[in-house]
Amino acid sequence: MFADRATIYVRSGKGGDGHVSFRREKYVPNGGPDGGDGGNGGSVILKVDNGVNTLADYRHVRKYKAEDGEEGRKKNCRGKNGQDIVLKVPAGTVVKEAETDKVIVDMSGDMTEYVLLTGGRGGNGNQHYATSSMQAPKYAQPGQPAKELNLKLELKVIADVGLVGFPNVGKSTFLTRISNARPEIANYHFTTLSPHLGVVDLKDAPGYVVADIPGLIEGAAEGIGLGHEFLRHIERTRVIIHIVDAAGSEGRDPISDIYAINKELSLYDEKLAGRPQIIAANKLDLIDGSNGFTKEEIMDRLKAEFEPKGYMVYPMSAATGEGIKDILYKVRNMLDGLDDTPVVFEPEFFPDEVSTYIGEPFTVIYDPEEDEYVVEGPRIEKMLGYTNLESEKGFVFFQKFMKENEILDKLEALGCGEGDTVRMYGLRFDYYKESE
Repeated sequence: MFADRATIYVRSGKGGDGHVSFRREKYVPNGGPDGGDGGNGGSVILKVDNGVNTLADYRHVRKYKAEDGEEGRKKNCRGKNGQDIVLKVPAGTVVKEAETDKVIVDMSGDMTEYVLLTGGRGGNGNQHYATSSMQAPKYAQPGQPAKELNLKLELKVIADVGLVGFPNVGKSTFLTRISNARPEIANYHFTTLSPHLGVVDLKDAPGYVVADIPGLIEGAAEGIGLGHEFLRHIERTRVIIHIVDAAGSEGRDPISDIYAINKELSLYDEKLAGRPQIIAANKLDLIDGSNGFTKEEIMDRLKAEFEPKGYMVYPMSAATGEGIKDILYKVRNMLDGLDDTPVVFEPEFFPDEVSTYIGEPFTVIYDPEEDEYVVEGPRIEKMLGYTNLESEKGFVFFQKFMKENEILDKLEALGCGEGDTVRMYGLRFDYYKESE
């Protein structure tokens, strides 16, 4: 089946930690610091690939991680940068943050490549912190943590014109007539399980792209049937051709059908329902007057109902080709009168501002037996291991680390106040709130 949606997890690379080391040379007993910088983490990059037309690959593999940067090494050797990961998507893919459903980027138009998550920057080695008063710094900067996101990918096809209508009204036959597209055609509902694109070539006017959307049913906007699965594919269209079975060959009333489909469009998206629309009254070749109405009477009835509402009604037979040319040129004239700026969905969510950062875990709890607040975790332990708390600069670095990782906020949220004791791996500190 056509894969037009997927949910995936992505993670950028963590920056490598800066290294703490000192030169060890013969006859140089107190060599200076030579800890190298950590490498930058890899980024997560989206790229349009015109050779891809579905999101099927992302149905099978759902987790994508860029490479972490390497830790710095001795002798001022910088760690290797982590490798980027490039996710190839078809043109027209809209990327959303999964929890909020807000648009991050629309991979259409001029947007062919986008850095979704930037890798963490590598930390500075201890060589950067040597001063005249601190010639042997025993601390280095940790690399920036990784970022993560859960994403929804939605493919919204790029077409100028969308075909809508109930199942079996002749949309696939119409598309076959006007283009080289060859959708499967059979006499059962929801034959078209994927949107088909056809290019209309006109002799004396610019062509345009038409999307055949699977037949809708009442309730589609609420997810009933398959209609809701594909309504997204006409969100970019500028004109809608509404094909209706004017002969009522399946026992339905064409006027009721038109109102029902337009109601579904309106429920799904008011903007979509407001797009310019023409009505193609199909299957006129099946009208022989046996049901009490002639072709002319049916056309008069449809025009009287819908043309006052701004919908032009055209007679057509997709089976014989009658009336199709008039419709194609009318659509071309409508497109010429509309803004030709592509429909692009504007960003609503900005990962660099609100992404969740993944660091090594830590906990902040209150120990009632000892009447102490306890901070623990591998990142805390590592930080204490390479930070010289006896130096003023090291202690300032320690305070900054606590603040940037929101540890101070978590302590205060637990009720930690002036003079309370904070314990970290055997070290105990009196808590004093930083003056503003």
